[in-house]
Formats: sequence, C-alpha cells, structure tokens
Amino acid sequence: MPRTLAVANQKGGVAKTTTVATLGAALVELGQRVLLVDLDPQACLTFSVGIDPEDLDKSIHHVLLGGVRVREVLIELDDAPDLLPATIALATADVQLSRESGPEQVLRTALRPLRTSYDWIIVDCPPTLGLLTVNALSAATDVLIPLQCETLAHRGVGQLLDTVHDVQRLTNPGLRVLGVLPTLYDGRTTHARTVLETIADTYSLDVLQPSIPKSIRFAEAPAIGETVLSTAPASPGAKAYRALAGALLH
Repeated sequence: MPRTLAVANQKGGVAKTTTVATLGAALVELGQRVLLVDLDPQACLTFSVGIDPEDLDKSIHHVLLGGVRVREVLIELDDAPDLLPATIALATADVQLSRESGPEQVLRTALRPLRTSYDWIIVDCPPTLGLLTVNALSAATDVLIPLQCETLAHRGVGQLLDTVHDVQRLTNPGLRVLGVLPTLYDGRTTHARTVLETIADTYSLDVLQPSIPKSIRFAEAPAIGETVLSTAPASPGAKAYRALAGALLH
C-alpha cells in the first residue's frame, strides 16, 4: 500500500499546490515512485507541472463520474511524479457525487488499480470542505495541513479538523493528521512565530519542520512547468522541501 497524503486546507493561497508539486518532486529525487492527484477544479497543479488542462479530453473527473479507467487518464512524466490531471469539469463534481452510492469512497475505489505502482500518492485538495475533499481524506493514510502564518489563516483549521474527525469516525479510521506545515513563513517577524505557537497549542497539532520560507522563486517555477528543485535548486525553499521529504521518509 502506498502512503497516500491528502494536502488540505479550505483556505486558498496557503501553498497547497506548491507543496504537492515540490514535495512530490523531492520524493522522486529520493528514488520514490510518486503519483500526484489534482482534485481542484482550478487545475493549478495540472498547469504547474506543464500540462494545459484545456488540451485534455479526459481528467480525474471522468474517472470519478464517467466510468473511465484510471490508467486512461494517467499522465506519466520523465524524472518527475506521474499525474492524474484535473479540468474545470470538476467544478460540478460535488453535486454529481452526492447522487452516487457511497459518494465519499469514489476516489479510493478509483485509485485501487494503481496501489502497487507507487510508493506515494499525494492529493491536492480543493479549497473547500465538500465531497471532493472528503474523498481525498477517505482515500488517504495521512493528511498534511499547509498553513500561512497569519492571524486569519488559521481560522478554518478547526473546521478542517472536524471534517477529519468525521472521516475517521465514518469511513477511514486509520487516517492520521501529520500536522501543520508552516508556509510563506517569515521567521523574522514575531507575528508569524506567535501564530504558529497558537496553532500548535490550540489544536494540539505537530508543527512540521522545516518551515517553508516565503519566496518569489515559488511563483516563477510553475510558469515553465517545473518546481524550485530544478529552477532554483540551491534556494532555501528547495532545501526546505527536500528536508521535508527526507523527514517523511525516515
């Protein structure tokens, strides 16, 4: 069984997609077989690895709701994680999933044929707590919560944890919360450090290290379909994600 990591936070702009793409690439560097799953209708992960969603006839949407086999949608990339891409068609998935029998288990069932092909499956969740995110949590072994260290950024963490607890109780009792990953972090400010301490104390969550520093390098890389591991390999951000990958392995 691969470790299946749901990267979730219903607040947008907290570096979920950056974390999925860069952590996946760092694990590949360490010799791991990695699959990325784009569950966000905005398809930012798909775009960031160099695939134009508008050029795709089939996506993860068609696997979940159209009876398409998962291997028909799988995109294999050289020296990079493989991808199950998204398109805007996913925007209607929550409504359509609600009509299915066992709607929270559809992704888990869809991924079953790929279980022996990968060491890691990393899911980029949408910025909502709807059925797509519940599907990711139901299919996952672990959940990681990227968190921007600003006061308003942590207001939804409690709601996310409530959803996680519901999933643990109803569909996936083995789901573990790895903790929060500080992103867009500026350790020079007292405010950022205080917010991080508040999160750890309030929700009794582990704080994953190292924190991911704020850097323009992260915005530049997706424009050419790469990650900072290749565009700025010596940058603090690249080093942080490599260290995180190593910590998750060991």
